Amino acid sequence: MVILIVLAVLLLFALLVAAKTVRIIPQARAGIVERLGRYQRTLEPGLRITVPFIDRLLPLLDLREQVVSFPPNAVITEDNVSVSIDTVLYFQITDSKSATYEVANPLQAIEQLTATTLRNVIGGLTLEQALTSRDEINGQLRTVLDEATGKWGIRVGRVELKAIDPPTSILDAMEKQMRAERDRRASILTAEGSKQSQILTAQGEKEAAVLKAEGAKTAAVLRAEGDAKAIGTVFQAIHDGRPDKELLSYQYLQMLPELAKGEANKLFVIPSEFTQALAGLGGVVDGLRGQAPAPDASAAAEAALGRPADVPRAVDPPRPIDPPRPSDPSRPG
Repeated sequence: MVILIVLAVLLLFALLVAAKTVRIIPQARAGIVERLGRYQRTLEPGLRITVPFIDRLLPLLDLREQVVSFPPNAVITEDNVSVSIDTVLYFQITDSKSATYEVANPLQAIEQLTATTLRNVIGGLTLEQALTSRDEINGQLRTVLDEATGKWGIRVGRVELKAIDPPTSILDAMEKQMRAERDRRASILTAEGSKQSQILTAQGEKEAAVLKAEGAKTAAVLRAEGDAKAIGTVFQAIHDGRPDKELLSYQYLQMLPELAKGEANKLFVIPSEFTQALAGLGGVVDGLRGQAPAPDASAAAEAALGRPADVPRAVDPPRPIDPPRPSDPSRPG
């Protein structure tokens, strides 16, 4: 029985020694080995052997890029506005020994360094600049943190501002300002649209008026040319026909009734040439028919104007007969 107990104790001791001697390091991990309290070496991923009870393996370090979100920090801008900023940090351990022995608590050190750097950067910017310059702020934070954490064996990959929360009163004022700015832009766009519409309308009316004037001009020119050609054609026809005096008199008489038409004509004046035309026309007719001379010009004029022939005409009063002159005794009888 005692032998069994001793064998069991020896087996357990052998297992403990094996566990202390053989170490398996996972991928993307690193182990710091201390021998008698001093740094001895860094274990890489794989199967590793250590000296039991002399070498001590510290907790493994994660070599992958890690993400840590820090709580909101109250920061005052250049225009004295207190804002709350949430930050997200991406970092990676590049030197296991420095990350273990150069800084006691890496995450706390990075958090405090981020807060102080953020206050310095935001303190030199106004609220509007802080809201619109996130890339610039991220770049400045990354530069400062990467330089400070380089000796700790930590590389800061990215620093992002997750949220910038101004006070409620500032948010209300910003919303009113944004609404007023949008209303102003809308008014400007409306005015520009109205202006362009009026300009286009005026240009359209101008072009339409010009086109109408050009059309009227062209129509008048064409009409005048047509009238000129018609007059020229008629004149040429008359010239080629060689009308005599009698034909012209006849045409003149035919146009007189047209001149007398119209409800507004209360008085019609007979031209002096009218009697001459009648006289010439009457002579021609008498010569053709072999009849007596035509009536006087006044009767022909009345007939041409459509007056009935039986209407009595005014008769000139008889001229008084001059008394006989006494004979001159000196003249011979």
